[in-house]
Formats: sequence, C-alpha cells, structure tokens
Amino acid sequence: MPWKTLDDLDLDGKTVLTRVDINVPVEDGRVTDATRITRIVPTVRDILARGGKPVLLAHFGRPKGKVVPEMSLRQVVPALQDALGVPVKFAEDCIGAPARQAVAALQPGEVLLLENTRFHPGEESNDPAFAAALAALGDIYVNDAFSAAHRAHASTEGIARLLPSAAGRLMEAELRALEAALGRPERPVVAVVGGAKVSSKLELLSNLIRKVEYLIIGGGMANTFLAARGIEVGRSLAEHEMTDTARDILKAADEAGCEIILPVDVVVAREFRANPPIEVVPADACPADAMILDAGPETVARIGEVFRSCRTLIWNGPLGAFELEPFDSATNAAAELAAELTEAGRLISVAGGGDTVAALNKAGAAARFTYISTAGGAFLEWMEGKVLPGVAALED
Repeated sequence: MPWKTLDDLDLDGKTVLTRVDINVPVEDGRVTDATRITRIVPTVRDILARGGKPVLLAHFGRPKGKVVPEMSLRQVVPALQDALGVPVKFAEDCIGAPARQAVAALQPGEVLLLENTRFHPGEESNDPAFAAALAALGDIYVNDAFSAAHRAHASTEGIARLLPSAAGRLMEAELRALEAALGRPERPVVAVVGGAKVSSKLELLSNLIRKVEYLIIGGGMANTFLAARGIEVGRSLAEHEMTDTARDILKAADEAGCEIILPVDVVVAREFRANPPIEVVPADACPADAMILDAGPETVARIGEVFRSCRTLIWNGPLGAFELEPFDSATNAAAELAAELTEAGRLISVAGGGDTVAALNKAGAAARFTYISTAGGAFLEWMEGKVLPGVAALED
C-alpha cells in the first residue's frame, strides 16, 4: 500500500494524535449505539501496547465552529472507557492550554480525548494555523477515521502534512477492502446499486460501468431505468426527468462491456405500508394504479446466477423498500446468497452506505460479508473514483 500503517512507526514513548470517528448517537447523555467506538478499539489498544500515548481527535455533530455544550465529546467518555477498558481522560479544548496540560499529564496506559474539533471554525476550513496547533500536541499522527477522509479538514488532512503519519487499523482494513473490491479485484466483478434516485448516484454509476462486468440496479432507481426503456411504471417512485440520462448510462455500459441487470418481474402494491395486498407481475406489466416496491423472484434468480459467476461483489443500496415487509424479500434473498458464497470462499463481498448496512443487518447477512463499511459518504466517493483528501495526505 502507498500509505504507512502502525507497523511502520516507532510509537514507544510517543504522543500519538489519533483521528477517530466517534460521532455516535446519544440520547439523554448516553450513547445508544457504540458501533463506531468499538471499531476504533484495535487501533487504540495497539498504540498502548507499543508504548504510545493515544490522544484522540474527533468531531461530534455540526456545531459550525462554535461551542455547543450539547455537542461536547465529554458525554462519550463513559462508553469509550467501557470499550477500551482503560482510563480515558478528557480535555476541555482540542488546542491551547487545556489541551497542552492534559497531554502533559497523560500517564502510560491512559487515553486522552480532546474536545470536539468542530468547536473551532479552523477545523472545517482546514486552517493551517489550527492544524499547526493540533500538530504541536503530538509526535505522530494516525488517521483511523476513513468515514471522515472525504473531507479536507484540519484534523483529517492538514495535520497529516505536519507530522509523521500512518493509517490506523480501521482505516487500514477499509482501504485494503476497497482496494480488493475496485483497485485490483478478482474478476468477474458485480456491483449492486440501489436506492431511490439516479440523480444522487450518477457519478457512481458512471464510474462502475467502467470497472465491473455486471451492474445490478434496484430500488427506485430501477424504475427510472425501466421508464427509460419505455416501460410504464404506474405510480412508482421514478425520476422521469432523468430518463435521457438513464439511456445514456445504458448506452455507455453497453460500449464498456458492462451488463446492466434490471428487474424482469416486480412486486407491486396499491398502498405503501407493511403487508398490503401485493401482486408479482412482469416488469412491463405494472398496473397504472400500483407502485413497484421490490424485485420479483425471477429477478432474484437472475441475480443469484450472476453472484455465482462472479468473484467480487460491491454492494450499495437495497433492491426494494426493505424497511417494510414483504418488500425486503429480494434484498434478503440476495444478501443471504452473497453471505453463503462468501462463507464458502467463492466471493469477496464488500458493502457500504447507511441504508445498505441497515438492510444487510436486517437480512442477518452483514456479519458474513468480507467487509462492511460504515463510512457512508467516504465509501460512496471512493466508489465514484474520487480522491479522498484524508487518504491522499497519508500517501504523501
């Protein structure tokens, strides 16, 4: 890899400024989902085991450069301490005297969490003076926040140019997984892209058709592509103003040798609610008063054939309105097959994006995928082929 990892640096006796993403949900001052906290544990423990002093940099919410007490990171300290199993100290600011004094007082075996970096306007503007004030607190910089790597902020990009830098264990795992999926994948490669709108994933689709052998399109996006082929989609969610764009994508995919797979049969209903009366009809036979809400069994069978013929799967977005039963059926069936093929060593499966993770968890398949990214925007931008500032800074 073109970036260094923890293995490449001498951490003994060093203060290690570690950018993490612990922007977790909090209710009444308590963390309600500690997933992001548990994912940074390997990095922090590794730094401690090798004699380093971890000083955590993080943002919380969107205070827009002002001190907002309810967005203080102090409230995540108990959850951090529980996850790490070591004392976690807290500094009232991420720069200046409070931060310097807290770093100086840090003892071996302890972790220090600095206050929300976004309390300072210099964070999001990537102000050189603010980056320098952060860098002055430590000897080494480690970025373990891939989920924030698409933003050129002081704590993700600016500081990396001022100190010896490396990727943390979570960042390293994320980059290796994405490199395996899109950089130098085992072929053939299939991508599943779902969701509501073509307009929100234009760059993603345009990049993928040049990188994969098969592109499976699901969700509301599939309705737009069906409409682009002259198929009536009734009252279904579709961007009819995007049909010319969809036709351009279909043409470009054909020229690139990428087979786009759209539903051949669909599940329709007259009401958008859980367990309404449903019908399974051919994709070109949606009643005028009905909505397409999931892919049908013939489509799922075709997806299965593609999965079995491929070596690498990239997944972003559900195949239907998975939040409501029975419109989770296609997503669940495809996810289960992908998990089984992964467990059998026949498929490398990488998935990411908020709805995707929720859908795969609901299907009971996420834990059996090769890698699940919780990065959201950074995962999408990587799939779109964009350079991520936080990663590029580590490469430099």
